[in-house]
Amino acid sequence: MKRLLLPVAALSILTLAGCANTSGYSGDVYSGNQAKTSQSVTYGTIVAVRPVQIQAESRAGGLLGSGGGAIIGGLLGNQVGGGSGRQLATVAGALGGAVAGTAAEDATNRVNALEMEIRRDDGSDIVVVQRADQQFQAGQRVRLIGSGASVSVAPY
Repeated sequence: MKRLLLPVAALSILTLAGCANTSGYSGDVYSGNQAKTSQSVTYGTIVAVRPVQIQAESRAGGLLGSGGGAIIGGLLGNQVGGGSGRQLATVAGALGGAVAGTAAEDATNRVNALEMEIRRDDGSDIVVVQRADQQFQAGQRVRLIGSGASVSVAPY
Protein backbone atom coordinates (compact mmCIF):
# COMPACT_ATOMS: atom_id res chain seq x y z
CA MET A 1 0.00 0.00 0.00
CA LYS A 2 2.81 2.36 0.95
CA ARG A 3 4.56 1.81 -2.40
CA LEU A 4 1.36 2.62 -4.33
CA LEU A 5 0.72 5.82 -2.38
CA LEU A 6 4.02 7.43 -3.36
CA PRO A 7 3.55 7.39 -7.17
CA VAL A 8 -0.06 8.54 -6.81
CA ALA A 9 0.98 11.43 -4.53
CA ALA A 10 3.82 12.40 -6.87
CA LEU A 11 1.55 12.45 -9.91
CA SER A 12 -1.09 14.47 -8.06
CA ILE A 13 1.37 17.10 -6.86
CA LEU A 14 2.99 17.51 -10.28
CA THR A 15 -0.42 17.78 -11.93
CA LEU A 16 -1.49 20.52 -9.53
CA ALA A 17 1.85 22.32 -9.91
CA GLY A 18 0.98 23.22 -13.51
CA CYS A 19 -2.33 24.88 -12.69
CA ALA A 20 -1.41 28.47 -13.49
CA ASN A 21 -3.95 30.10 -15.80
CA THR A 22 -1.90 31.30 -18.75
CA SER A 23 -4.73 32.01 -21.19
CA GLY A 24 -4.79 35.67 -20.12
CA TYR A 25 -1.49 36.20 -21.93
CA SER A 26 -3.15 35.55 -25.29
CA GLY A 27 -4.22 38.33 -27.61
CA ASP A 28 -7.47 36.41 -28.13
CA VAL A 29 -8.56 36.34 -24.47
CA TYR A 30 -10.21 39.24 -22.67
CA SER A 31 -10.57 39.58 -18.91
CA GLY A 32 -14.00 40.00 -17.39
CA ASN A 33 -13.52 43.73 -16.76
CA GLN A 34 -12.63 44.29 -20.44
CA ALA A 35 -15.88 42.78 -21.70
CA LYS A 36 -18.61 45.22 -22.67
CA THR A 37 -16.23 48.20 -22.40
CA SER A 38 -14.92 50.28 -25.26
CA GLN A 39 -11.34 49.63 -26.30
CA SER A 40 -9.25 52.06 -28.29
CA VAL A 41 -7.81 50.80 -31.57
CA THR A 42 -4.67 52.08 -33.25
CA TYR A 43 -2.76 50.67 -36.18
CA GLY A 44 0.89 50.00 -36.79
CA THR A 45 3.52 47.86 -38.45
CA ILE A 46 5.66 45.27 -36.72
CA VAL A 47 9.33 46.29 -36.82
CA ALA A 48 10.80 43.26 -35.01
CA VAL A 49 9.61 40.01 -33.44
CA ARG A 50 11.54 38.02 -30.86
CA PRO A 51 10.51 34.77 -29.12
CA VAL A 52 10.47 35.13 -25.33
CA GLN A 53 8.87 33.37 -22.37
CA ILE A 54 6.43 34.67 -19.78
CA GLN A 55 6.83 33.28 -16.24
CA ALA A 56 3.23 32.87 -15.10
CA GLU A 57 2.44 33.31 -11.43
CA SER A 58 1.41 30.19 -9.54
CA ARG A 59 -2.04 30.32 -7.97
CA ALA A 60 -0.64 28.70 -4.84
CA GLY A 61 2.40 30.98 -4.62
CA GLY A 62 4.87 28.16 -5.26
CA LEU A 63 3.67 26.08 -2.31
CA LEU A 64 2.50 23.14 -4.41
CA GLY A 65 5.85 22.59 -6.06
CA SER A 66 8.06 23.09 -3.02
CA GLY A 67 5.66 21.55 -0.49
CA GLY A 68 4.74 18.60 -2.67
CA GLY A 69 8.36 18.02 -3.59
CA ALA A 70 9.38 18.13 0.08
CA ILE A 71 6.72 15.58 1.02
CA ILE A 72 7.64 13.23 -1.81
CA GLY A 73 11.37 13.65 -1.18
CA GLY A 74 10.88 13.05 2.53
CA LEU A 75 8.86 9.90 1.85
CA LEU A 76 11.53 8.64 -0.52
CA GLY A 77 14.32 9.48 1.92
CA ASN A 78 12.47 7.69 4.70
CA GLN A 79 12.70 4.46 2.66
CA VAL A 80 16.50 4.48 2.96
CA GLY A 81 18.60 3.08 5.81
CA GLY A 82 17.66 2.84 9.45
CA GLY A 83 18.06 4.77 12.71
CA SER A 84 19.76 8.15 12.47
CA GLY A 85 20.76 7.43 8.86
CA ARG A 86 17.09 7.18 7.97
CA GLN A 87 16.41 10.52 9.65
CA LEU A 88 19.23 12.18 7.72
CA ALA A 89 18.01 10.62 4.48
CA THR A 90 14.47 11.87 5.20
CA VAL A 91 15.69 15.44 5.80
CA ALA A 92 17.96 15.36 2.73
CA GLY A 93 15.13 13.94 0.63
CA ALA A 94 12.73 16.63 1.83
CA LEU A 95 15.20 19.43 1.04
CA GLY A 96 16.09 18.00 -2.36
CA GLY A 97 12.42 17.38 -3.14
CA ALA A 98 11.52 20.98 -2.28
CA VAL A 99 14.19 22.31 -4.65
CA ALA A 100 13.18 19.90 -7.43
CA GLY A 101 9.47 20.62 -6.90
CA THR A 102 10.01 24.38 -7.14
CA ALA A 103 12.01 23.97 -10.35
CA ALA A 104 9.31 21.70 -11.83
CA GLU A 105 6.55 24.17 -10.96
CA ASP A 106 8.48 27.09 -12.44
CA ALA A 107 9.09 25.17 -15.66
CA THR A 108 5.43 24.22 -16.07
CA ASN A 109 4.36 27.83 -15.52
CA ARG A 110 6.39 29.23 -18.43
CA VAL A 111 4.51 30.34 -21.53
CA ASN A 112 6.01 30.76 -25.00
CA ALA A 113 5.46 34.36 -26.07
CA LEU A 114 6.43 36.97 -28.64
CA GLU A 115 7.99 40.34 -27.96
CA MET A 116 6.82 42.60 -30.78
CA GLU A 117 8.26 46.03 -31.46
CA ILE A 118 5.57 47.98 -33.30
CA ARG A 119 5.79 51.36 -35.01
CA ARG A 120 2.42 53.03 -34.72
CA ASP A 121 1.08 55.05 -37.59
CA ASP A 122 1.76 58.22 -35.56
CA GLY A 123 5.50 57.35 -35.61
CA SER A 124 5.85 56.22 -31.98
CA ASP A 125 7.31 52.81 -31.15
CA ILE A 126 5.95 50.44 -28.52
CA VAL A 127 6.74 46.90 -27.42
CA VAL A 128 4.00 44.39 -26.62
CA VAL A 129 4.58 40.91 -25.21
CA GLN A 130 1.82 38.35 -25.59
CA ARG A 131 1.38 34.60 -25.83
CA ALA A 132 2.73 33.07 -29.06
CA ASP A 133 -0.57 31.58 -30.18
CA GLN A 134 -0.59 33.43 -33.52
CA GLN A 135 2.06 33.99 -36.17
CA PHE A 136 3.42 37.52 -36.50
CA GLN A 137 6.34 38.74 -38.60
CA ALA A 138 8.28 41.94 -39.25
CA GLY A 139 6.55 44.17 -41.80
CA GLN A 140 3.07 42.92 -40.92
CA ARG A 141 0.27 45.47 -40.35
CA VAL A 142 -1.50 45.00 -37.02
CA ARG A 143 -4.25 46.43 -34.84
CA LEU A 144 -3.39 47.48 -31.29
CA ILE A 145 -6.43 47.01 -29.09
CA GLY A 146 -6.64 48.67 -25.66
CA SER A 147 -4.35 51.13 -23.95
CA GLY A 148 -1.83 51.46 -21.16
CA ALA A 149 -1.19 48.19 -19.33
CA SER A 150 -3.72 46.27 -21.38
CA VAL A 151 -2.85 46.19 -25.08
CA SER A 152 -3.20 43.19 -27.36
CA VAL A 153 -1.97 42.80 -30.91
CA ALA A 154 -4.25 41.39 -33.61
CA PRO A 155 -3.74 40.90 -37.34
CA TYR A 156 -5.06 43.71 -39.51
